[in-house]
Amino acid sequence: MSATLPTELLPHLLPHVLALFTGTPCVVALFDERDVLRWANPAFRALFGLGADAQPSWMDMMRANHRQNQATAVQTDDFENWLVSAASRRGKQAFRKIEADLVDGRWMLMTETVGADGWMLCFGTDITDLGQDQRQLRAAHDLAVRASQSDALTGIGNRAFVLARLQGLLAVDLATQPLCVGLADLDHFKRINDQRGHLAGDQVLCDFAQLLQGHLRRSDVCGRIGGEEFLIALPDTPLAAGRERVERLLEMVRQSRPLEGAPGFGYSGSCGLVQVRPGESVNAVLGRADAAMYDAKRTGRDRVCTAD
Repeated sequence: MSATLPTELLPHLLPHVLALFTGTPCVVALFDERDVLRWANPAFRALFGLGADAQPSWMDMMRANHRQNQATAVQTDDFENWLVSAASRRGKQAFRKIEADLVDGRWMLMTETVGADGWMLCFGTDITDLGQDQRQLRAAHDLAVRASQSDALTGIGNRAFVLARLQGLLAVDLATQPLCVGLADLDHFKRINDQRGHLAGDQVLCDFAQLLQGHLRRSDVCGRIGGEEFLIALPDTPLAAGRERVERLLEMVRQSRPLEGAPGFGYSGSCGLVQVRPGESVNAVLGRADAAMYDAKRTGRDRVCTAD
């Protein structure tokens, strides 16, 4: 039996679906491809302290909740690092389940369902009645999965996570859905470590990761693959559009001042960007992007170079 509904039934069904979503005690929300809230039921808005017309981004909503100590209980000494880490994994699968503690002591099971257009349906239900032992076991499992996918310093995806995601992206029809891949490297990073210390170098790496993650769409992928080098994958993006996006990112990097007590300190990055060829392997893609990145370094740094 087909699950497809006849078009003529949709106007009749939609009011009923909306009424059910509005009345359920479960939390229901719809986010667009930029992770901005577009619709939420009263239960979701009450949980996250949102007004009837509020449409924040997910990251801004989580920041506000952390400041107000409500909704999700986040156990961390570095909230921004946690937020970047969570955002780097959010919406990267067609379906995902997450369990989370709430500040008020409840335990929630949240699901994320992502459509082909990048919009996400979030649905949550109260599972507080589960035994405490089960909750602790599930929480420990979630932390272990998160640690296996995240770079410990910056919070964004680690090498294994981002390369696995890239391998999956290579399976799409590149003739209709062009894919750009970039390797970005921070300029003169050894000099930053030598002159200002490794703590300052770590702050610069985290600043770049936050700028990178904040610049991406839900469908995009990024990760730190080693040292001061980062990988960026931009699905459904031809080379010219990808270059424009990376150039905007590097402009944000130029303007950033990440070190407290050093308002005059800035840094830059170089990037090599390629459009993936049909049938190309991960190693071949990275090899071409790496060569383009070294062209960017060789020709003066602080720029994007592309390769055919």
